[in-house]
Amino acid sequence: MSVGTGTVDLHAHSTASDGSAAPAAAVELAHQAGVAAFALTDHDTMAGIDAAQEAAVRLGLRFIPGVELSVHQDAQEVHLLGLHIADVAGMEQALTTFRDGRRLRAQAMVDRLIAVGAPIDFAAVLAAAAGGAIGRPHVAKALVAAGHVKDHREAFDKYLAAGRPAYVDKARLEIADGIALIHRFGGLAIIAHPGPEGRRERLEPLVALGLDGVEVKHPSHSAEDAKRILALVDHLGLVPSGGSDWHGAMMGPRTLGAMQVPMAWLERQDARLAARRAAA
Repeated sequence: MSVGTGTVDLHAHSTASDGSAAPAAAVELAHQAGVAAFALTDHDTMAGIDAAQEAAVRLGLRFIPGVELSVHQDAQEVHLLGLHIADVAGMEQALTTFRDGRRLRAQAMVDRLIAVGAPIDFAAVLAAAAGGAIGRPHVAKALVAAGHVKDHREAFDKYLAAGRPAYVDKARLEIADGIALIHRFGGLAIIAHPGPEGRRERLEPLVALGLDGVEVKHPSHSAEDAKRILALVDHLGLVPSGGSDWHGAMMGPRTLGAMQVPMAWLERQDARLAARRAAA
């Protein structure tokens, strides 16, 4: 399916997880930024998709339903984007289990903070999440509000980063299961921001598991990273993707559309989806 010219942004977050703008507002800001197609990829939830879709229809912007999953490849946590999710309601139901795990994890972090003399109320964490998928940024926000740290960076450095006193591991979802979950609900499975780890020995085994593509353009990637990853994507017969990983920034490389992801990459994704559906 041809979608014309312009650039796209296929990685962004809203208040449905840890972004600062409501889903419809995120779409409106993408439209203002001149983005021709936009994907909302909140962490472990599809809760913002309906509102974002409605805004996109009103504005004439192509919208791609998405999600970002935390998965494990061997002992390493990686992020997996599910783009072009066809059965949004089905995926949302499946993700309820993971969100329950996020809530339990956040409660465990609050308990650890109390134990080390930095007490916060779990209600404050829930308020920071505002109904979205709960994560460490919301615990950090509660720590700042309680006066235990001056900002989010200090919250992570002192308490919430891996190895710090209040860190709690996530429940593990293996990458094979994450890819299968995305495929079950009609989407493409894309490795997010692999950076230096985006090498043949890491990606080639995933092709056999059904991996569809790799995020090539991302604010954390150097120009050299992007060039190398794109060559590997082409070699492995995958599709490229890219986006700002926007959480609300209004300046810098993480602003909507800043990555200048070409429309041709979205067309390659469309072609892969069409081929899969034709073979089904």
